[in-house]
Amino acid sequence: MRKGVCCERWTLSLVFLWASLMPFALGQIRYSIPEELPKGSIVGNIANDLGIELKRLVSGRARVFTSDGSEYVGLDREKGQLLVKQRMDREQLCGDMSACSLSFEVILENPMELYSITIDIQDVNDNSPVFSKNEIHQEISESALPGARFSLGGAIDPDVGLNTLQKYVLQPTDHFDLNVQSSSDGNKNVEMVLKTPLDRENKEHHYLTLTAVDGGSPQRSGTVKIHISVLDINDNAPVFNQPVYKSSVLENSAIGTLVTTVRATDADEGVNAHIQYYFEHVPTSVMALFAIDTESGQIKVAGPIDYEKNKQFKIKVVAKDNGGLTDSREVIIDVTDVNDNVPKITVMSFTSALPENAALGTVVAMMNVQDLDSGDNGKVTCSIDRNSPFKIVRSLASYYNLVTDSALDREQISEYNITVSVVDGGTPPLSSKETLKVKISDINDNAPQFEQETYDIYVLENNSPSLSIFSVKAKDADWGPNARISYFLEDGTLNDASLASFISINSDTGVIYATKAFDYEQIKSFIIKIKAQDGGTPPLSTNATLKIFVQDQNDNTPQVLYPVQTGGSVVAEIVPRSADIGYLVTKVVAVDVDSGQNAWLSYKLQKAADRALFEVGAQNGEIRTVRQVTDKDAVKQKLTVIVEDNGQPSRSATVTVNVAVADSFPEVLSEFTDFTHDKDYNNNLTFFLVLALIVVSILFIFSVIAIISVKIYRWRQRKLFYKSANNLPVIPYYPTMYSDGTLHQAYNYEVCGTTDSRMSDVKPMRPYSQSTLVSLSRAGTAQRHLKEQEAADISPEVR
Repeated sequence: MRKGVCCERWTLSLVFLWASLMPFALGQIRYSIPEELPKGSIVGNIANDLGIELKRLVSGRARVFTSDGSEYVGLDREKGQLLVKQRMDREQLCGDMSACSLSFEVILENPMELYSITIDIQDVNDNSPVFSKNEIHQEISESALPGARFSLGGAIDPDVGLNTLQKYVLQPTDHFDLNVQSSSDGNKNVEMVLKTPLDRENKEHHYLTLTAVDGGSPQRSGTVKIHISVLDINDNAPVFNQPVYKSSVLENSAIGTLVTTVRATDADEGVNAHIQYYFEHVPTSVMALFAIDTESGQIKVAGPIDYEKNKQFKIKVVAKDNGGLTDSREVIIDVTDVNDNVPKITVMSFTSALPENAALGTVVAMMNVQDLDSGDNGKVTCSIDRNSPFKIVRSLASYYNLVTDSALDREQISEYNITVSVVDGGTPPLSSKETLKVKISDINDNAPQFEQETYDIYVLENNSPSLSIFSVKAKDADWGPNARISYFLEDGTLNDASLASFISINSDTGVIYATKAFDYEQIKSFIIKIKAQDGGTPPLSTNATLKIFVQDQNDNTPQVLYPVQTGGSVVAEIVPRSADIGYLVTKVVAVDVDSGQNAWLSYKLQKAADRALFEVGAQNGEIRTVRQVTDKDAVKQKLTVIVEDNGQPSRSATVTVNVAVADSFPEVLSEFTDFTHDKDYNNNLTFFLVLALIVVSILFIFSVIAIISVKIYRWRQRKLFYKSANNLPVIPYYPTMYSDGTLHQAYNYEVCGTTDSRMSDVKPMRPYSQSTLVSLSRAGTAQRHLKEQEAADISPEVR
């Protein structure tokens, strides 16, 4: 009959309710289907009935959720239909309850939506009435009077409504009639009533058939055979002392716990008064929970009693004497609930990763909480730690949502272990916990930060290119790509050149390199800006200022400014033999382009004899006499002065000062014509000097020819004059003042020269300086008219 139920005969009752009962319950709908539908049968189309688009069911990953984990109904997202996943037996699901329904929820995500679905399961006449025994043996005394009643026990039909048991039929009815009475709980008590007296001598055994018929269509029935044995006389039946027995028992009571005691009395005596007690027509499930002592009538616990399965038991007890007479009573046992069920938390939906900029009220998890106990034992309280940025919000009767309650910051707390605690109201209370691990995903809300805003970097000059001179480090409180920092050099110029030509930076490590060697004498300091930028979207950045100071090294040799060293002439200082001690001969002037102690210069003579005539000032470079000039002192004096800086290591330069100790110019001239020139010249300098000498010689020849042509009469005098021109003393030009001191006065000399240098004379005209520079170069520095005057003065003195 189950498979014979056709879909066309379904009675579908649709009640659809759109209401905002709670913030997350969007609607409720009810369907009605017959039981025992085959797998794959359509229950209803929620897409049409709830007004949900099919693509929303797919994108929201719609699914069916049941609190007990059963899977009777499934969801076809593509069609929006609820389908039967497994056969539903109303009797198995709801027992003897007339109204049977199955409730579940349909959940959608992104955003979360919840729909409540209820399916009413209609009974189908798929069960026949069944007696607990196939055959009933009944002993009846022949003395039983008409009207005597004998309980037979009814049949059981799990169906409900019209499909359940409706009537009984007894055949044959020559000695007995059937008496059926309905009890207060709707059950039927079946009794066989003696209609005519029995005569054991005529007929010792009687056979009857009791048929139970339901009201379904088609009609179903069940039968039981009744075998009656006629006994000898026993004219008093047992009688219970109460019309109904009521008792209660705690669930989970120990086996053997006394529930109640039934008691009956028999007016007979002897063996006919001996009474025994039995359960009559009790289901096997009840027989497994309770047992009755046949002699004492004590009913005790025989198995585990669960309030959540059975809240009340109704048991029929029969008292029977040896004569076969019986009496029956109903024992009602109420089960008292005990707080023995721990609340159960079922996480229906959970978002394990949450961005730190999530809005307040964002749903993190949706949970179902159930406690199978009743009353206060089944009332639960759901809570979490108050110090977390989350809270629990109740959405439906047993549904809770975990939502954000305050702003999140991954840099402070990147992960939360949220413990959801559920406590019931029993005594003692029972509780359960569920830990949800929520990771806070990062957003780029923190810019990189340098350890300092300004850095001072000191670099020695003459560094090697690609030298690592410094390293900057920035930190980003974000995570992952948002914390990946790159370093860049801000655009800028230095001495009209790009900063990139001086400095480079490793974009990954922040190491700063010098791309070329620095020269302190050109660049002493400069400022660059470094940018640290993270890898977020959009990227965030921070700048830092680097002040780079180039430190001086002793890389420059002192430069002698005076006396000027040339390869083509000899410069000599004249010291009169009458010079006093401390007479200033000349002053060596030198500079060092380095700075600091690298530019501190000191002066000393390279070779100092025991009877040295001269000394040099260590700090000012002044060459002075240290004693009186004697006749033993040579006219020619060659002094080598070493100019040394104070660097580490020190650098030095040498200068040669030629000094003539004489009172007259001819004496000086005769000595210096044989003066040996220093031949240790620089090759390049020698080349240019020779070239200059050739050019000057050519000009000299042309000049001589011109003079001969113009002034033939003075040819002899001019020729002699120009021959000795290279050996005539001249006064070179030098700067009037240096920052570190030079000669402040100068001497002028009147020179008288002849073809015989030994007859020439030098006559001082006016003070010019404390020392006189004598040049043996051919190029004089005196003006032309001065030379003509000198030539005129020399002519009378020629011998």
